[in-house]
This record gives sequence, structure tokens and C-alpha cells, in this order.
Amino acid sequence: MIISDWLNDPDSGKHVVLVTLLFFGAIETFGGHYKGTKRTRDDWIMEFLSFFLLSINSYIVLFGIIYLGKTVFPDAYNSWAGLSWWIAVPLYVLVDDLAQYWYHRSAHEYDFLWKHHRPHHAAEEMGVMVSWRNSWLYYLFLPNIWWVAICTFLGMIPATVMGLIFKQLIVTSSHSTWKWDEYLYRIKFLSPVMWIVERIIITPAFHYAHHGKSKADNISDPNGNFGNAFSIWDQLFGTATFTRQFPTEFGLQTDPKDSWSAHLFYPFVRSKKEGSEIGRDFQREKTASLEAVQVELEAGTHLWCQCGYSKNQPFCDGSHHGTKFTPIAFTLEKKQKMKLCNCKQSKVGPFCDNTHLDLIKANPDVE
Repeated sequence: MIISDWLNDPDSGKHVVLVTLLFFGAIETFGGHYKGTKRTRDDWIMEFLSFFLLSINSYIVLFGIIYLGKTVFPDAYNSWAGLSWWIAVPLYVLVDDLAQYWYHRSAHEYDFLWKHHRPHHAAEEMGVMVSWRNSWLYYLFLPNIWWVAICTFLGMIPATVMGLIFKQLIVTSSHSTWKWDEYLYRIKFLSPVMWIVERIIITPAFHYAHHGKSKADNISDPNGNFGNAFSIWDQLFGTATFTRQFPTEFGLQTDPKDSWSAHLFYPFVRSKKEGSEIGRDFQREKTASLEAVQVELEAGTHLWCQCGYSKNQPFCDGSHHGTKFTPIAFTLEKKQKMKLCNCKQSKVGPFCDNTHLDLIKANPDVE
């Protein structure tokens, strides 16, 4: 009876969130993960305040949906309360996670959403509170809190609470500095088991790759691994990268170190840092040209800019975030000279195929 009453309390999910954060936070703290931390005062303020803002948004949406629902659709209130848990829990979790995948992916592909998700990727190290680093408006549009409110209105409270418990454990553990999967990868006979696990749920290695600074380390994929609880969506839609390795650098390739207020309250508060994407006068400008670039490159992995916005042409500097473009990585075994495309039209990009010559002929007045 006590468990039943607890599962029927909409606030139970919020309590689980707090307990989970405290649990993983304690592991990080007593494990010495915060010794020599890179976190600044702005980082701490942003992480705690964004958690508070998400809570406020959640309650506003919850009570708003219930009030409007009772007013406009009174017969629908608690109409799904009798739904079997075997149907209700998977329904809640799968819809929630699929919506989160596409929202998260869109936040990397569309400029408006990127600027509100950007605080999440400005973090230079992982940790449980990184989970909450997003702007106030990002959370207002977050489909998950609307889905929670709708399910609560329909009477699926136990399924919603159970779903929140499951999801919170996955999301918090995948951001935590306690990399639980790293130990399991080292155990040879568990390798096949971990192969199955990482292809179902999000592991720290899988999500750490998403937070890595650049694909140049052959581990990170900031424009992939978008899943929140399940990795199946990334596999289904072609955005999954499995390496079982962990990046050593996190954050943005070019970071002007914006204030916590600009990160959380953009566009109402703008950054004063020169060149910031969330600054008042920022404009995304094309920097590509109709000339190939002759370069001599060292052995290693290099990232070729495909979006045409990088200020370090023909190489990527992270300016593609907020667009559907991603850089192309190529690896050299030894130091060599080569001609790289800078018109971004080459059929064999990153290498020049002289397409720019045809473009110059067709547009003789364009430099």
C-alpha cells in the first residue's frame, strides 16, 4: 500500500531526481573527482540555477496542462488510469526518449535551439550537474516535461514515476565522473554482455563521446550520440559512435567564456564577449572562398570544415554547431603536402577536385 501510494504521488519523481543526484554526487565528491576542478564560479552558479529553473518550468507546465485539460477536455482527466503497467510504462518511456532524441538532435542542427543548448557543451569537465546546463527557454520547450504533464493529466502517474526513476539513473550516470562502464570493459568475459548493454542504454563512454571537444581525437562525436536513455535511436537514425574510450578534452572548440546569466537567460541577457554566438551583434558569416588551399600537414587526424563558417579555413573550429553540417575527419600516416577544398563543393571533400575552377568560370565576379 505504501509503495502504491508513493507511485501515485506526482512529486515522487522529483524526489528520486534529488536522491539520484545526491548519490552520484557523493561518489564524485568522496572519490576526489573535484580536486583540481576546472569549474569556475560561473559554472557552479549555472549548474545549480539551471536545475532550479527546470524545476520551476516543470511545475508551471504540469499545473498548466492539468488546468487547461480539465477545462477543455474534462472527460479525459484520469482516463488512462486503468492502463496496464505493461503498456503504460513502455509507452511513457519510449515516447519520452524518442522525443528527447529528436529535440536534442535539433538543438545541434538549428541555430535557435543550439544557442539555448550551448551551455551544456560549454562545460569543460563532466559531472552530475552538467545534466542540467541548459537555458531557461530550452527547458520551456523541452518535450519531456510536457509529456510528463500530459501523462499525469491522463492518470498515468505510477508509470510516469517509474519511467522518471529509470531515466534519471541512466542520465545521471552517463554524465557522472564515475565511469562505471570503464571497469566492466576491462573484464574480458563481460565484453559480449557490455556489447548488448551499450546498444540498449546510454553508457558513460557513449555519452562522454558526445561531450568531447572535437572528432580529431578519434573518440569524440559532438554531432552524434544524441540519445538520452536508449542508444537505439542513434543506431536507428545513423548517429551512433561506439569506441569504449573516453575523451580527455571537453567543451567548445572556441569558447569566449560567456557569463552564467547570458548562458541561462539568452536572448533576454546577451553576452558581452567579442565573437560570442550569444552576443548582441553576432552574425554567422561565410568564410569559404573559391580557391583551393595548399597546406603541409603533420601526421594525425585533421578536421575539414564542411559548413563554410570556420574562421580557421579550411579546418573546423566548431562553427558548424547550430547547422546540419558536420566536419569531415581525415587521418594522415605521415607529414605531407596536399590541396584542400575551400569552396565546399568538391565531390571528394576534403580534397580539392578543381570544382572551384568551374565555379569561378560561372561566377567571374565572385572572389
